[in-house]
Amino acid sequence: MIVTRKALPRRTVLKAAGAAVALPLLDAMVPALTALAETPASPERLRRIGYVYMPMGCDLSRWTPPGDDLSELSPTLSPLAPVRDQVTVISNLELRNAYPGTHATSNSSFLSCARAKRTESTDYYLGTTVDQLAARRIGHQTQLPSLELAMDLLATVGQCDNGYACVYQNNLSWSSPTTPLPSEAHPRIVFEMLFGDGGSPADRRSALARRASLLDAVSEQIARLQQTLGPGDRAKVGEYLESIREVERRIQQAEAGVRENPLPDLERPLGVPAAYADHARLMFDLQRLAFQGDVTRVITFQLARETSNRTYPEIGVPEPHHPLTHHGNDPEKIAKVALINRFHVSLFAEFLEKLRATPEGNGSLLDHSLYLYGSGMGDPNVHDHQNLPTIVAGGAAGRMRGGRHIAYQQPMPLASLHLTLLDKLGVPLDSFADSQGPIRELFEPLSM
Repeated sequence: MIVTRKALPRRTVLKAAGAAVALPLLDAMVPALTALAETPASPERLRRIGYVYMPMGCDLSRWTPPGDDLSELSPTLSPLAPVRDQVTVISNLELRNAYPGTHATSNSSFLSCARAKRTESTDYYLGTTVDQLAARRIGHQTQLPSLELAMDLLATVGQCDNGYACVYQNNLSWSSPTTPLPSEAHPRIVFEMLFGDGGSPADRRSALARRASLLDAVSEQIARLQQTLGPGDRAKVGEYLESIREVERRIQQAEAGVRENPLPDLERPLGVPAAYADHARLMFDLQRLAFQGDVTRVITFQLARETSNRTYPEIGVPEPHHPLTHHGNDPEKIAKVALINRFHVSLFAEFLEKLRATPEGNGSLLDHSLYLYGSGMGDPNVHDHQNLPTIVAGGAAGRMRGGRHIAYQQPMPLASLHLTLLDKLGVPLDSFADSQGPIRELFEPLSM
């Protein structure tokens, strides 16, 4: 007789005092005495995707790998060496609908591949982005249909770029052609979106005063749960909860540092690390926890807004980013742009390593995920939308073969890549924007 009872439902959540902690995939959630009992997770059923936006293109001479594999990485992509086997670099993708070349259209077209209506007012019009197409199909399976994140805390309004409303630069995700989805950059707010009960900023501060730790609030439930689990699951739950506690500790540390600073800080609300890298790592760690706990399966993350004047003194670039990209072929400025590009890639590479180090089912979190990292601009000095810097990372549930550089002889629409990734996510479409069909060479066929 085949027994299909589950000891624990996949959506098991610990709740107390406004806190909610979803659990990672455990052996105890798999039907007993079936083939699945020997293979704790069916990777084809674990579907999640993330999109990371890098602003203002790059120095392509230092970005592009020299060969058709990644045995030798370019200077900018060298931080990906530890995970190169789960990374594919794609060259000569283009965004035709981003022209005329602007920063606003670079950002807005990246996930929509649509032509933005040129307007300085509220009658903006774009297109539904691929992340939201995914969220429509698989978002009902999780607590949050999608998660929109950014690194910039202030969203400008009005006209930002050559007659285009700022909304095009502020938002990567659009749930309809007229509905942009705001991103969140404050780690504490994101943390409570994932694990708390939300509320206004004042409510959140009050809630923090009432409880020292999210995990302390559910400690009794955790103790009872651990008594019902096997050794492997107990260790898995322990590691996951320790990851939550570590992120919480870092947020609290950042909050304490800001409170103790006597100087006014109007641009960095309470709890946001002062250093860009620390802030970015926290935001990436929150993505990992969101995927590990199956709180959401669709995430977008904007590393900085287009036309960002952020400086990066920690890597020896005290000049603002945007003016450097208009380098006029000055070698010193180009080199500094490349340093920023490499810095951004290094933070993404660290994140991929953490995903790979996080066990899930019969593999890792990286094995069962897909991430698209890239920009809507190629050469920022001329504002073009050709030869876009693009990376696809992850195992795609055993379907993606990494370690490759796919370089097209003729420009390929970025929309074709989006169409391909949606298909592998279980969201098949006949077409998307100006796509020319799926990129078949990116994924392996399923073995029979």
